[in-house]
Amino acid sequence: MARGPGGVCSVAVVTSDERRPVLVGVGQVRGNRERTVEGAREPFPLILDAVRAAATDGGIDLTTLDAVCTVHVASWAYDDLAARVAREIGATPRHTLDTGVGGQRPAELLEQAAARIAAGDSRVALIVGGEAQASVQALWRNGIDPAERWSATPGGPPSFEETGLRSDAMTRTGLVLPTRVYPLFENALRAARGESPERAARASAELYAAFSQVAATNPAAWNPEPRSADEIATVGPGNRMVCEPYPLSLNAMPMVDQAAAVVVTSLAAAREAGVPEDRIVHVWGGAGAHDAADALARPSFAASAALSDVLDRTLAATGLSAADLDVIDVYSCFPVVPKLVGEHLGIAPPVGVTGGHSAFGGPLSSYTLHALVAVTEHLRRERGTALVHGNGGYLTHEHALVVSTTPHDYVGDPESRDTAGPGPAVRERVDGEEVTVETATVEHGRDGTPAQGFLVARTAEGARYCASTVPGDVASARALSLGLGETVGRRVRATTTGEHVVVETT
Repeated sequence: MARGPGGVCSVAVVTSDERRPVLVGVGQVRGNRERTVEGAREPFPLILDAVRAAATDGGIDLTTLDAVCTVHVASWAYDDLAARVAREIGATPRHTLDTGVGGQRPAELLEQAAARIAAGDSRVALIVGGEAQASVQALWRNGIDPAERWSATPGGPPSFEETGLRSDAMTRTGLVLPTRVYPLFENALRAARGESPERAARASAELYAAFSQVAATNPAAWNPEPRSADEIATVGPGNRMVCEPYPLSLNAMPMVDQAAAVVVTSLAAAREAGVPEDRIVHVWGGAGAHDAADALARPSFAASAALSDVLDRTLAATGLSAADLDVIDVYSCFPVVPKLVGEHLGIAPPVGVTGGHSAFGGPLSSYTLHALVAVTEHLRRERGTALVHGNGGYLTHEHALVVSTTPHDYVGDPESRDTAGPGPAVRERVDGEEVTVETATVEHGRDGTPAQGFLVARTAEGARYCASTVPGDVASARALSLGLGETVGRRVRATTTGEHVVVETT
């Protein structure tokens, strides 16, 4: 390893074809979109279908794999999934790895695989992941316990890994669901940009309409029907408000059956396997970073230090600017993520070539694997250079990297670095004080009524106060609602009651 500009640790530049990492095989599948009991399959066979599709795509003999890595599967639990995949396909890898939760994981795994190839420690590696949440849901809705049909040894019903994804403060405040946390960033960013709530909502709808147009061309998309910005923006039956300002159509769709796989090899191994030159995509490399696990302790909700860091380091290492990129494919669980990327790069929020979590589908930690498939296929057709980005937690873990049809030595950094900065002092209670809203969101019930508010505010002395209103306290929720206009900067009276807050307009 070598120390690069700014103290960034990166793999030393290499020139041997034996140490140039390339993507050679990609595959993705969609299953049981009809959500039938008969079509319900657990994630493992879906994953194997993606692996075989990637092997066929690249003409790769899977028995030559020396590394198998699997992205965390949330819809069903497996013990040592990577080893199980290897056994099923007849591989005997020296290296296996199953990751924890995180949408950054696929980009991170590709970075690590590329670094091992560049270091001469690997030649042929597989990265795979998949989910079957739609089938789980279909079985339960029909009164069938998936454990009655799906494998239990090794594995069984899933348990969600929360390590590093939340803090005690977030749990106490109820800010543990992504649907509640990401709107806090959206509302803060909007206010910082001086945008009206109406204009920002329209921009989100237009962005997701563009995603739906892309998803319509992706054969693995879960919702391949194009939608207009008006459809996406209009709140009503079938598109209820979830947490302001995001109606259902601006939320990720995790109830999908999708799997994807990519094969990365050395350039020498690709040529030995007979992979045509016009189907090889070079992995230039990138960077990873992580912010404080406690989203409520970060300095600002209008920016992401980790996201800015990985974009800057990736472009610096590769010598590129945003204008040099033919494709920028960004993790898009909620509109604020591509908006933040666009804001930092000085461009419009990028649409990419995958289709977004709402239209393409959001198979939890595996989404960026599908992005790598879509980007690879696009570059093979159109040629050029792309940046692929993955996001995990609550803008907590970020990884970006560059892939291209143009040959390049690997210049990435496989080690994620800590970008957490000091946040403001925290107050745990207020007693009838006027506070200034730093950011907030309101969760709506299925009947459309404001049901619960989530407040991040500053006290007169500048301390941060975070709390949720009592579920069903409509008056307090409305005091934080965008229905009254701009939320950020609003003065409200707050009184802590137990673990909640009563909020009144002033």
